[in-house]
Amino acid sequence: MGVSRARARVGAVCHDARMDFSPSPRAAELTAAVREFIDAHIAPVESDIHADIARRRLSGQDPWAVDPRVGELQALAREQGLWNLFLPAGHEGPYAERYGTRGGTGLSNTDYAPVAEEMGRSFLAPLVFNCNAPDTGNMEVLLKYGSQEQKDRWLDPLLAGEIRSAFLMTEPAVASSDASNMAATARISGDEVVLDGRKWWSTGVGHPDCKVGIFMGVSDPDAHRYLRHSMVLVPMDAPGVTVERMLIAQGVHDEPLGHGEVTLTGVRLPVSNIIAGPGRAAEIAQGRLGPGRIHHCMRLIGLAEMALDLACRRASERVAFGKPIVNLGGNRERLAGARIAIDQARLLVQHAAWRLDTEGQAAVEVSAIKAAVPKMAQEVIDMSLQLHGGGGMSDDFPLAGAYATARSLRLADGPDEVHLAVVARAMLAPYRDAAAARTTADAGADR
Repeated sequence: MGVSRARARVGAVCHDARMDFSPSPRAAELTAAVREFIDAHIAPVESDIHADIARRRLSGQDPWAVDPRVGELQALAREQGLWNLFLPAGHEGPYAERYGTRGGTGLSNTDYAPVAEEMGRSFLAPLVFNCNAPDTGNMEVLLKYGSQEQKDRWLDPLLAGEIRSAFLMTEPAVASSDASNMAATARISGDEVVLDGRKWWSTGVGHPDCKVGIFMGVSDPDAHRYLRHSMVLVPMDAPGVTVERMLIAQGVHDEPLGHGEVTLTGVRLPVSNIIAGPGRAAEIAQGRLGPGRIHHCMRLIGLAEMALDLACRRASERVAFGKPIVNLGGNRERLAGARIAIDQARLLVQHAAWRLDTEGQAAVEVSAIKAAVPKMAQEVIDMSLQLHGGGGMSDDFPLAGAYATARSLRLADGPDEVHLAVVARAMLAPYRDAAAARTTADAGADR
Protein backbone atom coordinates (compact mmCIF):
# COMPACT_ATOMS: atom_id res chain seq x y z
CA MET A 1 0.00 0.00 0.00
CA GLY A 2 2.87 2.34 0.79
CA VAL A 3 4.22 1.93 -2.72
CA SER A 4 0.88 2.59 -4.40
CA ARG A 5 0.24 5.72 -2.32
CA ALA A 6 3.70 7.08 -3.05
CA ARG A 7 3.47 6.12 -6.70
CA ALA A 8 0.35 8.24 -7.01
CA ARG A 9 2.40 11.28 -6.07
CA VAL A 10 5.00 10.79 -8.80
CA GLY A 11 3.94 12.49 -12.03
CA ALA A 12 0.27 12.08 -11.18
CA VAL A 13 -2.48 14.67 -11.33
CA CYS A 14 -4.13 15.62 -8.05
CA HIS A 15 -7.75 14.52 -8.08
CA ASP A 16 -8.92 17.82 -6.62
CA ALA A 17 -7.27 19.88 -9.39
CA ARG A 18 -8.86 20.29 -12.79
CA MET A 19 -6.27 19.83 -15.51
CA ASP A 20 -7.08 22.34 -18.24
CA PHE A 21 -4.70 22.92 -21.13
CA SER A 22 -6.99 25.33 -22.95
CA PRO A 23 -5.27 28.61 -23.75
CA SER A 24 -6.84 31.75 -22.38
CA PRO A 25 -8.68 33.99 -24.87
CA ARG A 26 -5.66 36.31 -24.92
CA ALA A 27 -3.27 33.44 -25.62
CA ALA A 28 -5.51 32.12 -28.39
CA GLU A 29 -5.57 35.59 -29.95
CA LEU A 30 -1.77 35.91 -29.69
CA THR A 31 -1.27 32.44 -31.20
CA ALA A 32 -3.42 33.37 -34.17
CA ALA A 33 -1.62 36.70 -34.54
CA VAL A 34 1.80 35.01 -34.49
CA ARG A 35 0.65 32.47 -37.09
CA GLU A 36 -0.69 35.22 -39.34
CA PHE A 37 2.49 37.28 -38.96
CA ILE A 38 4.69 34.31 -39.88
CA ASP A 39 2.55 33.47 -42.92
CA ALA A 40 2.31 37.05 -44.13
CA HIS A 41 5.77 38.45 -43.36
CA ILE A 42 8.35 35.79 -42.42
CA ALA A 43 7.56 32.83 -44.67
CA PRO A 44 7.79 34.84 -47.93
CA VAL A 45 11.38 35.96 -47.20
CA GLU A 46 12.84 33.29 -44.91
CA SER A 47 14.23 30.99 -47.60
CA ASP A 48 15.79 33.98 -49.40
CA ILE A 49 17.46 35.14 -46.19
CA HIS A 50 18.95 31.69 -45.60
CA ALA A 51 20.04 31.47 -49.24
CA ASP A 52 21.76 34.85 -48.97
CA ILE A 53 23.64 33.68 -45.89
CA ALA A 54 24.83 30.60 -47.77
CA ARG A 55 25.89 32.69 -50.77
CA ARG A 56 27.89 35.04 -48.56
CA ARG A 57 29.63 32.10 -46.94
CA LEU A 58 30.50 30.50 -50.30
CA SER A 59 31.75 33.79 -51.76
CA GLY A 60 34.00 34.54 -48.80
CA GLN A 61 31.81 37.33 -47.44
CA ASP A 62 30.78 37.58 -43.81
CA PRO A 63 27.88 35.12 -43.29
CA TRP A 64 27.32 36.45 -39.77
CA ALA A 65 26.24 39.91 -40.89
CA VAL A 66 22.60 40.43 -39.96
CA ASP A 67 20.26 40.75 -42.91
CA PRO A 68 18.48 44.13 -42.72
CA ARG A 69 15.19 42.36 -43.42
CA VAL A 70 15.44 40.77 -39.98
CA GLY A 71 15.54 44.18 -38.32
CA GLU A 72 12.59 45.31 -40.40
CA LEU A 73 10.59 42.26 -39.34
CA GLN A 74 11.52 42.83 -35.70
CA ALA A 75 10.35 46.43 -35.89
CA LEU A 76 7.05 45.33 -37.39
CA ALA A 77 6.56 42.61 -34.77
CA ARG A 78 7.21 45.09 -31.99
CA GLU A 79 4.84 47.57 -33.57
CA GLN A 80 2.12 44.90 -33.51
CA GLY A 81 2.83 43.99 -29.87
CA LEU A 82 4.20 40.54 -30.80
CA TRP A 83 7.37 41.09 -28.81
CA ASN A 84 8.92 39.41 -25.75
CA LEU A 85 5.96 37.04 -25.56
CA PHE A 86 8.06 34.68 -23.42
CA LEU A 87 7.86 37.07 -20.43
CA PRO A 88 6.41 34.98 -17.58
CA ALA A 89 3.18 35.92 -15.88
CA GLY A 90 3.79 37.56 -12.54
CA HIS A 91 7.38 38.54 -13.26
CA GLU A 92 7.08 41.01 -16.07
CA GLY A 93 6.67 44.15 -13.93
CA PRO A 94 6.86 47.25 -16.12
CA TYR A 95 8.86 45.47 -18.81
CA ALA A 96 5.96 44.02 -20.77
CA GLU A 97 4.35 47.43 -21.11
CA ARG A 98 7.63 49.18 -21.87
CA TYR A 99 8.78 46.68 -24.47
CA GLY A 100 5.67 46.11 -26.48
CA THR A 101 3.98 42.85 -25.45
CA ARG A 102 0.36 43.03 -26.56
CA GLY A 103 -1.83 43.12 -23.48
CA GLY A 104 0.88 44.48 -21.20
CA THR A 105 1.35 41.34 -19.08
CA GLY A 106 3.28 38.10 -19.33
CA LEU A 107 1.94 34.65 -20.20
CA SER A 108 1.65 31.49 -18.14
CA ASN A 109 3.61 28.50 -19.40
CA THR A 110 0.34 26.89 -20.53
CA ASP A 111 -0.58 29.98 -22.53
CA TYR A 112 2.89 30.41 -24.01
CA ALA A 113 2.96 26.79 -25.27
CA PRO A 114 0.84 27.28 -28.44
CA VAL A 115 2.53 30.62 -29.15
CA ALA A 116 5.98 29.04 -28.99
CA GLU A 117 4.79 26.11 -31.09
CA GLU A 118 3.82 28.49 -33.87
CA MET A 119 7.25 30.12 -33.69
CA GLY A 120 8.88 26.69 -33.88
CA ARG A 121 7.56 26.19 -37.42
CA SER A 122 10.09 28.80 -38.60
CA PHE A 123 13.82 29.02 -37.90
CA LEU A 124 13.67 32.80 -38.07
CA ALA A 125 10.48 33.52 -36.12
CA PRO A 126 11.85 33.26 -32.55
CA LEU A 127 14.50 35.88 -33.38
CA VAL A 128 11.94 38.13 -35.06
CA PHE A 129 9.70 38.07 -31.97
CA ASN A 130 12.68 38.46 -29.56
CA CYS A 131 11.86 35.02 -28.15
CA ASN A 132 14.97 33.08 -29.18
CA ALA A 133 17.39 31.05 -27.08
CA PRO A 134 19.62 31.81 -25.29
CA ASP A 135 18.36 35.36 -24.92
CA THR A 136 15.04 34.37 -23.35
CA GLY A 137 16.76 32.32 -20.66
CA ASN A 138 19.31 35.03 -19.99
CA MET A 139 16.60 37.67 -19.76
CA GLU A 140 14.63 35.53 -17.33
CA VAL A 141 17.76 35.14 -15.18
CA LEU A 142 18.20 38.91 -15.04
CA LEU A 143 14.50 39.42 -14.46
CA LYS A 144 14.45 37.02 -11.50
CA TYR A 145 17.95 37.28 -10.04
CA GLY A 146 19.59 40.41 -11.44
CA SER A 147 20.35 43.55 -9.46
CA GLN A 148 18.83 46.82 -10.59
CA GLU A 149 22.23 47.86 -11.94
CA GLN A 150 22.46 44.65 -13.98
CA LYS A 151 18.91 45.06 -15.27
CA ASP A 152 19.53 48.65 -16.31
CA ARG A 153 22.74 47.80 -18.14
CA TRP A 154 21.81 44.52 -19.78
CA LEU A 155 18.13 43.55 -19.40
CA ASP A 156 16.66 46.72 -20.86
CA PRO A 157 18.66 46.59 -24.12
CA LEU A 158 18.01 42.85 -24.44
CA LEU A 159 14.27 43.35 -24.07
CA ALA A 160 14.48 46.19 -26.59
CA GLY A 161 16.28 43.90 -29.05
CA GLU A 162 19.21 46.31 -29.22
CA ILE A 163 21.77 43.66 -28.20
CA ARG A 164 22.05 39.86 -28.08
CA SER A 165 23.61 37.59 -25.47
CA ALA A 166 25.30 34.21 -24.97
CA PHE A 167 25.34 31.52 -22.28
CA LEU A 168 28.80 30.18 -21.40
CA MET A 169 28.48 26.94 -19.43
CA THR A 170 29.53 23.83 -21.40
CA GLU A 171 33.26 23.00 -21.54
CA PRO A 172 35.21 20.91 -24.07
CA ALA A 173 37.61 19.23 -21.62
CA VAL A 174 35.09 17.71 -19.19
CA ALA A 175 31.76 15.86 -19.22
CA SER A 176 29.58 18.93 -18.82
CA SER A 177 26.41 16.97 -18.11
CA ASP A 178 27.86 16.86 -14.57
CA ALA A 179 28.37 20.50 -13.58
CA SER A 180 30.64 19.46 -10.68
CA ASN A 181 33.24 18.59 -13.35
CA MET A 182 33.47 22.24 -14.39
CA ALA A 183 37.05 23.48 -14.66
CA ALA A 184 36.46 27.16 -15.42
CA THR A 185 36.92 29.45 -12.43
CA ALA A 186 35.39 32.68 -11.17
CA ARG A 187 37.88 33.58 -8.43
CA ILE A 188 36.98 36.46 -6.15
CA SER A 189 39.90 38.79 -5.49
CA GLY A 190 39.00 41.78 -3.36
CA ASP A 191 36.35 43.79 -5.15
CA GLU A 192 36.93 41.90 -8.42
CA VAL A 193 36.07 38.52 -9.85
CA VAL A 194 38.68 36.94 -12.13
CA LEU A 195 37.48 34.55 -14.83
CA ASP A 196 39.53 31.82 -16.48
CA GLY A 197 38.40 28.91 -18.60
CA ARG A 198 37.40 27.55 -21.97
CA LYS A 199 33.76 27.18 -22.98
CA TRP A 200 32.14 25.83 -26.11
CA TRP A 201 28.71 25.44 -27.68
CA SER A 202 28.17 28.96 -26.39
CA THR A 203 25.07 29.80 -28.40
CA GLY A 204 24.72 33.37 -29.59
CA VAL A 205 28.37 34.44 -29.70
CA GLY A 206 28.38 34.59 -33.50
CA HIS A 207 25.85 37.39 -33.67
CA PRO A 208 27.50 40.76 -34.33
CA ASP A 209 25.29 42.34 -31.66
CA CYS A 210 26.24 39.82 -28.94
CA LYS A 211 27.45 42.15 -26.19
CA VAL A 212 27.19 40.09 -23.00
CA GLY A 213 27.53 36.50 -21.87
CA ILE A 214 26.52 34.72 -18.69
CA PHE A 215 29.57 32.74 -17.57
CA MET A 216 29.47 29.93 -15.01
CA GLY A 217 32.61 29.02 -13.08
CA VAL A 218 33.89 27.62 -9.78
CA SER A 219 34.22 30.35 -7.17
CA ASP A 220 34.68 28.18 -4.03
CA PRO A 221 36.00 24.66 -4.73
CA ASP A 222 35.69 23.69 -1.06
CA ALA A 223 32.00 24.49 -0.73
CA HIS A 224 29.12 22.03 -1.10
CA ARG A 225 28.89 20.85 -4.71
CA TYR A 226 25.76 22.96 -5.23
CA LEU A 227 27.38 26.09 -3.74
CA ARG A 228 30.72 26.06 -5.55
CA HIS A 229 29.77 27.97 -8.66
CA SER A 230 28.86 31.52 -9.54
CA MET A 231 27.31 33.12 -12.61
CA VAL A 232 28.94 36.28 -13.88
CA LEU A 233 27.88 38.82 -16.51
CA VAL A 234 30.75 39.16 -18.96
CA PRO A 235 30.94 41.97 -21.55
CA MET A 236 32.05 40.18 -24.70
CA ASP A 237 34.54 42.96 -25.44
CA ALA A 238 36.22 42.67 -22.02
CA PRO A 239 40.01 42.17 -22.16
CA GLY A 240 40.82 38.46 -22.09
CA VAL A 241 37.60 37.27 -23.82
CA THR A 242 38.30 35.59 -27.16
CA VAL A 243 35.90 33.81 -29.50
CA GLU A 244 38.26 31.15 -30.84
CA ARG A 245 36.00 29.67 -33.52
CA MET A 246 32.42 29.11 -34.55
CA LEU A 247 31.31 25.49 -34.37
CA ILE A 248 29.36 23.53 -36.97
CA ALA A 249 26.47 21.40 -35.72
CA GLN A 250 26.06 18.51 -38.19
CA GLY A 251 27.01 20.78 -41.08
CA VAL A 252 24.88 23.72 -39.88
CA HIS A 253 26.35 27.01 -38.66
CA ASP A 254 23.07 28.48 -37.35
CA GLU A 255 23.82 31.99 -38.53
CA PRO A 256 23.32 34.69 -37.40
CA LEU A 257 23.50 33.35 -33.81
CA GLY A 258 25.77 30.34 -34.00
CA HIS A 259 27.63 28.32 -31.38
CA GLY A 260 31.18 29.27 -30.48
CA GLU A 261 34.22 28.22 -28.52
CA VAL A 262 35.29 30.98 -26.15
CA THR A 263 38.36 31.36 -23.96
CA LEU A 264 38.52 33.64 -20.95
CA THR A 265 42.01 34.43 -19.67
CA GLY A 266 42.43 36.59 -16.58
CA VAL A 267 39.19 38.47 -17.25
CA ARG A 268 38.83 40.94 -14.37
CA LEU A 269 35.38 42.30 -13.62
CA PRO A 270 33.69 44.03 -10.68
CA VAL A 271 32.19 41.69 -8.07
CA SER A 272 28.90 43.43 -8.82
CA ASN A 273 28.86 41.48 -12.12
CA ILE A 274 28.14 38.28 -10.16
CA ILE A 275 24.44 37.46 -10.46
CA ALA A 276 22.66 37.19 -7.08
CA GLY A 277 25.99 36.78 -5.26
CA PRO A 278 28.70 34.08 -5.10
CA GLY A 279 27.69 30.43 -4.94
CA ARG A 280 24.20 30.87 -6.42
CA ALA A 281 24.89 29.43 -9.90
CA ALA A 282 23.33 26.00 -9.32
CA GLU A 283 20.14 27.60 -8.03
CA ILE A 284 20.05 30.04 -10.95
CA ALA A 285 20.79 27.30 -13.48
CA GLN A 286 17.80 25.26 -12.34
CA GLY A 287 15.59 28.33 -12.45
CA ARG A 288 16.88 29.15 -15.95
CA LEU A 289 16.95 25.71 -17.52
CA GLY A 290 13.48 24.58 -16.41
CA PRO A 291 11.49 27.12 -18.43
CA GLY A 292 14.17 27.07 -21.14
CA ARG A 293 13.76 23.34 -21.63
CA ILE A 294 10.00 23.71 -21.90
CA HIS A 295 10.46 26.48 -24.48
CA HIS A 296 12.74 24.23 -26.55
CA CYS A 297 10.16 21.44 -26.46
CA MET A 298 7.34 23.81 -27.37
CA ARG A 299 9.23 25.01 -30.42
CA LEU A 300 10.19 21.44 -31.35
CA ILE A 301 6.50 20.52 -31.55
CA GLY A 302 6.14 23.25 -34.16
CA LEU A 303 9.25 22.05 -35.99
CA ALA A 304 7.85 18.51 -36.12
CA GLU A 305 4.53 19.87 -37.38
CA MET A 306 6.36 21.70 -40.17
CA ALA A 307 8.16 18.48 -41.15
CA LEU A 308 4.94 16.48 -41.13
CA ASP A 309 3.19 19.08 -43.27
CA LEU A 310 5.99 18.87 -45.83
CA ALA A 311 5.85 15.07 -45.70
CA CYS A 312 2.12 14.99 -46.38
CA ARG A 313 2.48 17.36 -49.33
CA ARG A 314 5.39 15.45 -50.81
CA ALA A 315 3.74 12.06 -50.37
CA SER A 316 0.50 13.29 -51.94
CA GLU A 317 2.07 15.07 -54.93
CA ARG A 318 5.05 12.86 -55.81
CA VAL A 319 4.40 9.86 -58.07
CA ALA A 320 6.55 6.71 -58.27
CA PHE A 321 5.77 3.38 -59.93
CA GLY A 322 2.49 4.83 -61.16
CA LYS A 323 1.18 5.82 -57.73
CA PRO A 324 1.44 8.74 -55.32
CA ILE A 325 4.16 7.70 -52.88
CA VAL A 326 1.68 8.05 -50.03
CA ASN A 327 0.25 4.76 -51.33
CA LEU A 328 3.60 2.97 -51.39
CA GLY A 329 5.60 1.07 -48.79
CA GLY A 330 3.57 1.73 -45.68
CA ASN A 331 3.88 5.50 -45.97
CA ARG A 332 0.30 6.09 -44.82
CA GLU A 333 1.10 4.26 -41.59
CA ARG A 334 4.31 6.28 -41.15
CA LEU A 335 2.42 9.54 -41.56
CA ALA A 336 -0.29 8.42 -39.15
CA GLY A 337 2.35 7.35 -36.63
CA ALA A 338 3.97 10.78 -36.86
CA ARG A 339 0.60 12.47 -36.29
CA ILE A 340 0.04 10.38 -33.16
CA ALA A 341 3.58 10.94 -31.87
CA ILE A 342 3.34 14.72 -32.21
CA ASP A 343 -0.02 14.84 -30.46
CA GLN A 344 1.25 12.66 -27.63
CA ALA A 345 4.31 14.85 -27.20
CA ARG A 346 2.21 18.01 -27.21
CA LEU A 347 0.04 16.68 -24.39
CA LEU A 348 3.14 15.78 -22.39
CA VAL A 349 4.53 19.30 -22.85
CA GLN A 350 1.19 20.87 -21.92
CA HIS A 351 1.08 18.75 -18.78
CA ALA A 352 4.59 19.88 -17.78
CA ALA A 353 3.63 23.51 -18.41
CA TRP A 354 0.46 23.08 -16.37
CA ARG A 355 2.37 21.54 -13.46
CA LEU A 356 4.89 24.37 -13.55
CA ASP A 357 2.06 26.92 -13.52
CA THR A 358 0.05 25.27 -10.75
CA GLU A 359 2.82 23.98 -8.49
CA GLY A 360 5.79 26.23 -9.25
CA GLN A 361 8.09 23.34 -10.11
CA ALA A 362 7.92 20.31 -12.37
CA ALA A 363 11.43 18.85 -12.49
CA VAL A 364 10.36 15.29 -13.33
CA GLU A 365 7.84 16.39 -15.95
CA VAL A 366 10.36 18.75 -17.57
CA SER A 367 12.95 15.97 -17.71
CA ALA A 368 10.35 13.67 -19.26
CA ILE A 369 9.56 16.08 -22.11
CA LYS A 370 13.22 16.94 -22.62
CA ALA A 371 13.93 13.23 -23.20
CA ALA A 372 10.81 12.53 -25.27
CA VAL A 373 10.21 15.55 -27.50
CA PRO A 374 13.59 15.98 -29.28
CA LYS A 375 13.64 12.23 -29.99
CA MET A 376 10.11 12.40 -31.39
CA ALA A 377 10.95 15.44 -33.52
CA GLN A 378 14.10 13.78 -34.83
CA GLU A 379 12.14 10.71 -35.89
CA VAL A 380 9.35 12.69 -37.56
CA ILE A 381 11.84 14.89 -39.41
CA ASP A 382 13.82 11.83 -40.50
CA MET A 383 10.65 10.25 -41.89
CA SER A 384 9.86 13.45 -43.81
CA LEU A 385 13.41 13.67 -45.08
CA GLN A 386 13.18 10.10 -46.34
CA LEU A 387 10.00 10.89 -48.27
CA HIS A 388 11.77 13.84 -49.91
CA GLY A 389 14.59 11.64 -51.18
CA GLY A 390 17.72 13.48 -52.29
CA GLY A 391 15.94 16.81 -52.01
CA GLY A 392 15.54 16.32 -48.28
CA MET A 393 19.32 16.27 -47.87
CA SER A 394 19.71 19.60 -49.66
CA ASP A 395 19.02 23.21 -48.78
CA ASP A 396 16.01 23.18 -51.11
CA PHE A 397 13.96 22.06 -48.11
CA PRO A 398 14.44 22.98 -44.43
CA LEU A 399 14.60 19.35 -43.30
CA ALA A 400 18.35 18.82 -43.01
CA GLY A 401 18.64 21.89 -40.77
CA ALA A 402 15.58 20.80 -38.81
CA TYR A 403 17.12 17.36 -38.26
CA ALA A 404 20.34 18.92 -36.96
CA THR A 405 18.31 21.11 -34.59
CA ALA A 406 16.32 18.22 -33.16
CA ARG A 407 19.37 15.99 -32.84
CA SER A 408 21.41 18.66 -31.09
CA LEU A 409 18.63 19.21 -28.56
CA ARG A 410 19.04 15.62 -27.39
CA LEU A 411 22.31 16.91 -25.94
CA ALA A 412 21.72 20.60 -25.24
CA ASP A 413 20.35 21.50 -21.79
CA GLY A 414 21.24 18.02 -20.55
CA PRO A 415 21.55 14.78 -22.56
CA ASP A 416 18.73 12.25 -22.75
CA GLU A 417 20.46 9.97 -20.25
CA VAL A 418 20.49 12.63 -17.50
CA HIS A 419 16.80 13.39 -17.91
CA LEU A 420 15.84 9.72 -18.02
CA ALA A 421 17.80 9.24 -14.80
CA VAL A 422 15.74 12.00 -13.16
CA VAL A 423 12.51 10.29 -14.21
CA ALA A 424 13.76 6.88 -13.10
CA ARG A 425 14.88 8.20 -9.71
CA ALA A 426 11.45 9.67 -9.02
CA MET A 427 9.69 6.57 -10.34
CA LEU A 428 11.75 4.15 -8.24
CA ALA A 429 11.83 6.20 -5.02
CA PRO A 430 8.61 4.67 -3.59
CA TYR A 431 9.94 1.17 -4.15
CA ARG A 432 13.25 2.05 -2.54
CA ASP A 433 11.47 3.55 0.47
CA ALA A 434 9.12 0.57 0.76
CA ALA A 435 12.06 -1.84 0.60
CA ALA A 436 13.88 0.14 3.28
CA ALA A 437 10.77 0.11 5.47
CA ARG A 438 10.43 -3.67 5.09
CA THR A 439 14.08 -4.14 6.00
CA THR A 440 13.65 -2.01 9.11
CA ALA A 441 10.49 -3.89 10.07
CA ASP A 442 12.18 -7.25 9.57
CA ALA A 443 15.14 -6.16 11.71
CA GLY A 444 12.74 -5.10 14.48
CA ALA A 445 10.93 -8.44 14.31
CA ASP A 446 14.24 -10.34 14.64
CA ARG A 447 14.95 -8.52 17.85
